[in-house]
Amino acid sequence: MTRRRLQWALLAFVALLVACVMVGWAFLGDIVLAMAAPGVPFDRANAPPAPNYDDPAAWSARPETADAADAEVEGVAVATAPEVDVFYLHPTSFLGDSWNARLDDATVNEATDLGSTRIQASAFSGCCRVFAPRYRQANMTAFTRASADGAGAIGLAGDDVIAAFRHYLEHDNQGRPFILAGHSQGSFVGLRLLREVIAPGPLRARLVAAYLIGGPITLEGLGEVPVCGSAEQTGCVVAFNARGPEYSEGIEFVENPPPPRDAPAPRRVCVNPLTWRADEAAASGGLGAVFWDSHGARPRPQADFVRARCEAGTLRVELSGPVPRDFMSRLLDHALGAGNYHAIEYGLFWMDLRANAAARAAAFLARQ
Repeated sequence: MTRRRLQWALLAFVALLVACVMVGWAFLGDIVLAMAAPGVPFDRANAPPAPNYDDPAAWSARPETADAADAEVEGVAVATAPEVDVFYLHPTSFLGDSWNARLDDATVNEATDLGSTRIQASAFSGCCRVFAPRYRQANMTAFTRASADGAGAIGLAGDDVIAAFRHYLEHDNQGRPFILAGHSQGSFVGLRLLREVIAPGPLRARLVAAYLIGGPITLEGLGEVPVCGSAEQTGCVVAFNARGPEYSEGIEFVENPPPPRDAPAPRRVCVNPLTWRADEAAASGGLGAVFWDSHGARPRPQADFVRARCEAGTLRVELSGPVPRDFMSRLLDHALGAGNYHAIEYGLFWMDLRANAAARAAAFLARQ
């Protein structure tokens, strides 16, 4: 091959490589979902072994252990003897291609602890003892496309969550009031826990509030459980999905199983975490956004970081500055879609969530 032909061949290879990168970047979300999709039907008989909640390893956080929920934020105090508990359900941290995650997968457990419990459950350490179970979380595609297989995987994850909650009631609760909190998949299975176990019976009287953030939470799905309409209302639900002004499309959750075809269009719940009301009034400020870096350094809250208003069931958010994100987090953001703040919904309102959980807990205790 002549030198000129070699140069043209090299240029063609570089051009092809650049084109592949550009196509991959443009369709990153679709590629991620395609790679994660299981290639076999869901089969409960072949599911990973069920968790044993007597084993401390089946928990991401418990009050008697030093764990990710104890992560500290600069200038923020941790409660020393809280009278309320929080039962926290983490979002998806499993990127494999099976229908449900194994509980002995060290990579998944580390992602849960550092990428979820540390940055989300820690928001409740100012009001509560933190209980955060691991569970056989469902494959992410179960939440983006309704299917019988996906519904089965979600059902298995929800069964674990209910088993963990019942273990908590039997061994740890001792009649204490509690907060239910979750994000993303955790909110999805948390809604089932709320509807099937907590709301129908006497446990509802001990529910301080449920923070079911980043999931497809609808008024129809909540049934008789009310949406929170003020900062100190108790026994109610806070939910929102945060999107920026530039958001147009991206990865979104769907209900699985879906509602009946002849059912009215579901109405998404949106409670503004700056006002704690479900109306469409705009608000600015925020007590402090909190973002951890990949090295685990103690973060400092950034006050007055957001402006937010509920609009047709979506929390429309504008930021006053850039969000610090490492390389992998930026890949996730791009896959979710420009302006999709799903991954940082707790971080944007971390101090607001912390203060509100403490306020609702105090209000609940004062009424007893």
